[in-house]
Amino acid sequence: MRKYCLIITTFFSILWSQHYQVDFPPDEFQDRWRGVFDQIGEDAVAVVQGIPLTNGFIMPRQSNAFYYLSGIESPHAYILLDGREKKVTLYMPPKNERLERSEGKILNADDKRLIKKLVGVDAVKSTEEMRENFPPNMKRSTTIYTMFTPAEGQGQSRYELEVANASIASDSWDGRISREGRLVQLLKLRNRHNEVKDLTPIIDNLRSVKSPREIALIRRASQLAGLGMIEAIKSTEPGVWEYQLDGSARYIFLINGARLEAYRSITASGTKNIINAHYYRNDSQLKSGDLVLMDYAPDFRYYVSDIGRMWPVNGTYEPWQRELLQIILEYRNVVLDIIRPGVTTDEILDEARERMKPIMKDYKFSKQIYKEAAEKMVRTGGGVLSHPVGLAVHDDGPYRYGPLKVGHVFSVDPQMWVPKENLYLRYEDTIVVTENGNENFTDFLPSELDDLEALTRQKGIVQQFPPNKMKWNYK
Repeated sequence: MRKYCLIITTFFSILWSQHYQVDFPPDEFQDRWRGVFDQIGEDAVAVVQGIPLTNGFIMPRQSNAFYYLSGIESPHAYILLDGREKKVTLYMPPKNERLERSEGKILNADDKRLIKKLVGVDAVKSTEEMRENFPPNMKRSTTIYTMFTPAEGQGQSRYELEVANASIASDSWDGRISREGRLVQLLKLRNRHNEVKDLTPIIDNLRSVKSPREIALIRRASQLAGLGMIEAIKSTEPGVWEYQLDGSARYIFLINGARLEAYRSITASGTKNIINAHYYRNDSQLKSGDLVLMDYAPDFRYYVSDIGRMWPVNGTYEPWQRELLQIILEYRNVVLDIIRPGVTTDEILDEARERMKPIMKDYKFSKQIYKEAAEKMVRTGGGVLSHPVGLAVHDDGPYRYGPLKVGHVFSVDPQMWVPKENLYLRYEDTIVVTENGNENFTDFLPSELDDLEALTRQKGIVQQFPPNKMKWNYK
């Protein structure tokens, strides 16, 4: 009997634990906290705010910086890192029985023992204790750090949030300040004798180099992105709609455990749509002779990827399409072969230019404007060394201000423009710098043009399960 009780207890312990993140143990959070303490000093505290309660039937995904420091997903939580005592406190909201009856168990201030076990914090307190004298025990000399920048959520990156916040602030019939701005405002108002500084550069620097556990999650997000794109390529044929390719990729994400998107799908067909680099409508029908550009990846347990390919709707590249994509691929392969720890991005681009000289010399261009576009790509880099990738698709944490380090993760995204013909072409992969060079997370995803053509000629989920033709509109 005792044996069966143990089995049942273990079963429910595993089942219960699935409500909370299990990818990062307490010692990883403690390493991150030490990084903050090293930067803020011994007479400072850091306060980071979590997400508010969602205002609809929206997945309550925690903001990136708060999740990075705690792994806690509950809304209206705060974390205090006290550099004076090297102590960390999580402030959790009181239990909301009505919300839990509706949505299930949510960690709250009553779950002190469990939270300490999951996160490794020194103390767990109720947000009710923040109403007065917060941060606690402040002296005039103590500095308060907090994030001045917007808190990224699902499908969000800092720059886009800053643009949106500026638009709201400049709207004469709106004019709200951001939630982060309001927190800064309140910390200054309620601690008039203390300096309030921006924590953003410190968190960004810590997030720049990914840990092995973070890399494993990005690798899995990339695998799902590649598998989803393969399904979209196989589902391509004239007459199919862009949104059907979008849906076939998303299906692969969902059935493999990725509940959210890293960013909205870019599934563009034809020159007119592809030229819009962040095209999102996905409502055009595929036509023979056109290319498809897909740029899409999932949000897998808070970590993401960023990949892109272009392939022919009818299964065969037109000569000019093959000509331009092949030279981009040549450049991409050269750059991937160079990326390694200890070199700067400028050194990579310089070395790539040298390696491309014999390739460019022997390459046959059908038009002078194509040659000029390729030369510009090689000369400028064409965006090949692009943005960091991690908790956000345009992640925070620079990698370009010094030599590359093991654990830097970023997208390799060579792009070419031919303005006179309104053409925009590209490849994109997400890589991590390793001790021996780099790892392309989607190396299994076809990149050679013949392989992409062959994949396009297969049948995908759109053909296996054709859309429902039941009449639905008013006509």
